[in-house]
Amino acid sequence: MPASRAGTARFPLLDAIDSPADLRRLAPDDLPVLADEVRRFLIESVSRTGGHFAAGLGVVELTIALHYVFATPEDRLVWDVGHQAYPHKILTGRRQQMATLRQQGGLSGFPKRSESPYDAFGTGHSSTSVSAALGMAIAAERLGATRQVVAVIGDGALSGGMAFEALNHAGALDLDLLVILNDNDMSISPPVGAVSNYLARVLSSRFYNRVRNGGKSALRIAPGLRELVGRWEEHMKGMVMPGTLFEELGFNYIGPIDGHDLPLLVETLSNMRAMRGPRFLHVVTRKGRGYEPAEGQPVAYHGVAPFDHATGELASKGGPPTYTEVFGDWICDAAARDPRLIAITPAMCEGSGLVRFAQSWPARHFDVGIAEQHALTLAAGMACDGLKPVVAVYSTFLQRAYDQLIHDIALQDLDVTLAVDRAGLVGADGPTHAGAFDLSYARPIPNLVVMAPADENECRRMLETAYAYPGPALVRYPRGGGPGVAVDAAAPPLPIGTGEVRRRGRRVAILSFGSVLGITAPAADELDATLANMRFVKPLDEALLLELADTHELLVTVEENAVLGGAGGAVAELLAGRGHRAPLVTLGLPDAFVEHGTQAEQRAAVGLDARTLVARVRARLDRAPPYAAGAS
Repeated sequence: MPASRAGTARFPLLDAIDSPADLRRLAPDDLPVLADEVRRFLIESVSRTGGHFAAGLGVVELTIALHYVFATPEDRLVWDVGHQAYPHKILTGRRQQMATLRQQGGLSGFPKRSESPYDAFGTGHSSTSVSAALGMAIAAERLGATRQVVAVIGDGALSGGMAFEALNHAGALDLDLLVILNDNDMSISPPVGAVSNYLARVLSSRFYNRVRNGGKSALRIAPGLRELVGRWEEHMKGMVMPGTLFEELGFNYIGPIDGHDLPLLVETLSNMRAMRGPRFLHVVTRKGRGYEPAEGQPVAYHGVAPFDHATGELASKGGPPTYTEVFGDWICDAAARDPRLIAITPAMCEGSGLVRFAQSWPARHFDVGIAEQHALTLAAGMACDGLKPVVAVYSTFLQRAYDQLIHDIALQDLDVTLAVDRAGLVGADGPTHAGAFDLSYARPIPNLVVMAPADENECRRMLETAYAYPGPALVRYPRGGGPGVAVDAAAPPLPIGTGEVRRRGRRVAILSFGSVLGITAPAADELDATLANMRFVKPLDEALLLELADTHELLVTVEENAVLGGAGGAVAELLAGRGHRAPLVTLGLPDAFVEHGTQAEQRAAVGLDARTLVARVRARLDRAPPYAAGAS
């Protein structure tokens, strides 16, 4: 066997693979050994870098089989969400870079077209693979190409309506498209919905599997029964298997098959590669496969910080509560007071801090699956008839339900509270998960109150404010922890549209929106500037804003949101509308997607830090023309 480039023989097969072309030169009998090496390499690598973990462990064999059978990158391979794409990265020339995973300047945690020709489609959100792959299949037909197109989608992602829209379209077209359902009975949270439940019931049917396996034994004893048993199996399959659904959609359905049986995978994929038209392969895998701690706790090991791979011990979080935990505590307290409160989340029970709520009030907790549009309109329907729904959703995922936010909630002025987590820069997950646009897309919507807390206690008060408000209200808060301000559970709601002055200074007034107060406060001290915690993006505290404009030479807005259309734009619009000529500097996220790194690295990269803020203000003051405070 070849020696490792690092001078060891720990991964003799894997170390010789720099591309799928190398993989395809292996003998079939070598593939299970390679799978073991990939799995061990993945465990050791992610234990050092952190990242999405259990999903990748579950698709090691499937990934090897796909690259072994298909001529990637000419054949297109599209992953859904991308949590499971680490083995794909390892086998497509990026093994040596895995030590840089999710670090600034390193590998992305998701498939990314600019990173590798093997990443046919960039992703990070769910349920997009079939649509993208169908588009590629149409392009291949139009261009006369003979390439194959494969989409890999999980049973959790299959709960997204977009996936069924694409399946419905694809089944009506006579195009070469292979859709692989990676059925591991898991998404990020345990999957929900009738489709997932149906798959689980069928696959666990002892009757079906007993008779099916008994039929195979009978065939070995009496070959003449082969045709009869074959017809019986097809009959049973049509009655109880999910193939009925996909066959009706126009797909040639095969499966379910064991997604960890490499010879079976290679044989099946080879056969299906030779078939024409829409094909659907149902593969059953186990999330966390091959690593006992992840197999036992697939949710806990979905995404991990660096950990001890020998013991599987995860790092203790400790420290002050995160904003997510502040929300989780608040909603439990609010639910204890008000039986009308209902919690809704689109497949993010753990990530949004709803685990304790779901355990305490299971009948009042609705995890609707990866279906953000449905989550918001479901909340609207509840609000129509007297319930008080709270929707817990990440900022980046709320984008997927923008029409429902406008049309179904705000237009009807319904009493829905939106708890928007992961607002602003999110660190290692990068631009696919950044909440960079929520202020920009929420601010123009009539009837909607928009708030951004500066610290943990203010987050609690704003959630209470939003819940008490009789119309739609949105509270956006960042990933991770705040400055460590103690939370007062008895603190009253805030008056709508009121900010506060945290520091009085001269010449410059800094208008701070949200958690950037940790940046603006030291800058205000260094500049001897006035610092206002604006709290509300909509409605603005107009009285405070105009008073500061009248008494300072320069106004500076700071937000962790896109500058285009954000809170700074709201201030500029108000001043212009009043004919006020106060000089204004708007600071926030640039008109660009911010690549992954730590949150601190990301902020520094875009100049959203105290040092850059001070430098920009001083530069502006040095070149500013004389300004008479109070001029209009």
